[in-house]
Amino acid sequence: RMEKFARLMGVPFEFNLISGLSHLGGLTKQNLNIQDDEAIAINCIGALRRVQVEERTAVIQMFQSFQPRIVTVVEEEADFTSSKNDFVKCFEECLRFTTLYFEMLEESFPPTSNERLMLERECSRSIVRVLACDDEIGEGDRECRERGSQWTERLREAFSPVSYSDDVVDDVKALLKRYRTGWSLQPQQADHESGIYLAWKEEPVVWASAWKP
Repeated sequence: RMEKFARLMGVPFEFNLISGLSHLGGLTKQNLNIQDDEAIAINCIGALRRVQVEERTAVIQMFQSFQPRIVTVVEEEADFTSSKNDFVKCFEECLRFTTLYFEMLEESFPPTSNERLMLERECSRSIVRVLACDDEIGEGDRECRERGSQWTERLREAFSPVSYSDDVVDDVKALLKRYRTGWSLQPQQADHESGIYLAWKEEPVVWASAWKP
């Protein structure tokens, strides 16, 4: 679909699938086939939660070494790192987030919706990846989500936040009006400097941000 759209728009396009990587930190300019005269945009949607906490700074520095024009990060708003050594606290945070998530699914999709079934299945797998003991799940499969404020602290070491314009925020708010009542957009800060939240009934669910060198 991307190739077809690129041809339609007259834009040169090449899709380079990389396989065999055991972790995100193994990416290099060579296996990405990055050319010296290319403008690079890094788009991470739910990708960083699988990176081990101890490796996240190194991965962000690796992104920085690519000299990208823009970096976008989208992650679910939950903290499973601060409590990773305390099962009860981790369970409570998991219960808080998944209760919110399933409530959203209940009110947003009919019971027989294929999309709802797919999202419920993926959420169930995610619960296992969060709560399973280390010997029950591979280290690369564990999910260690962090809140937007935590990601902001990490990303600020290598990048500067890009503010969302009022036009962009207004466009997204207008788009949300097409969906069930309960969805809203919230700035992380008053000027949208470090990101925005997609919220369900005023509770942040997803954090999205943009960064530049």
